[in-house]
Amino acid sequence: MMRNKIDNSREANVYFQRGNEYFDKGQYNRAISDYTKTLEINPKDADAYYNRGNAYKDKGQYDQAISDYTRTLEINPKDADAYYNRGNAYKDKGQYDQAISDYNKALEINPRYDKAYNNRGNAYKDKGQSDQAISDYNKALEINPKYAEAYNNRGNAHFDKGQYDQAISDYNKALEINPRYAEAYNNRGVVYSNKGQYDQAISDYNKALEINPRDALAYNNRGVAYYFKGEYDKSWEDVKKVENLGYEIHLRFLDALRKASGRQN
Repeated sequence: MMRNKIDNSREANVYFQRGNEYFDKGQYNRAISDYTKTLEINPKDADAYYNRGNAYKDKGQYDQAISDYTRTLEINPKDADAYYNRGNAYKDKGQYDQAISDYNKALEINPRYDKAYNNRGNAYKDKGQSDQAISDYNKALEINPKYAEAYNNRGNAHFDKGQYDQAISDYNKALEINPRYAEAYNNRGVVYSNKGQYDQAISDYNKALEINPRDALAYNNRGVAYYFKGEYDKSWEDVKKVENLGYEIHLRFLDALRKASGRQN
């Protein structure tokens, strides 16, 4: 979330607000330029560092984002959002321990920070610590029972543990809250496919694709389900759709499909 404010310096505020407008349009380079001009006028502007960090993060420039969040925290050590976003940047870099440390600090400042629990859960999950992840998703849901993403993520953790029925239950809850949650349909489809319930899986992939017709992962997963059903022509159709979207199909699956279908493409 970007920050708005009225600065004592009119010129600094003009640059800051214009930076926010550029950010909202996805014009991150222009936003960064305006936040930088704000900081040239007021080098102690914590909000400008924070917002510039968000712009760097959305550009995938995580080191610069971390640097700006750190500057924010030097000015305001009680900024839970800055710890949270710096944790997100560390997580995106695969530095999970640093991410967890920052989520911990955010939660020390704001013990009801549901997103910090959710994202700390994601970091634990990525480390393979599914039980800790589930515990954090539980806490996020205690604070916010309508948190669809936390249900989806807890479903993923149950799936990793082989707890398929619990996973499906969580995806169901996510979809009750947000019926347009394409990722939850896709994830529930994966569970059904792993249970050998390919028709249910295909139905969920279809729903994911109705919501997002460019979802290459859903096409890929539906193609695999068609393969296991022996519907090789439909499987090939999905393979082509994945490739047309610019993604690659796993070679082992392609080899298996070629052998089973007697086709090369």
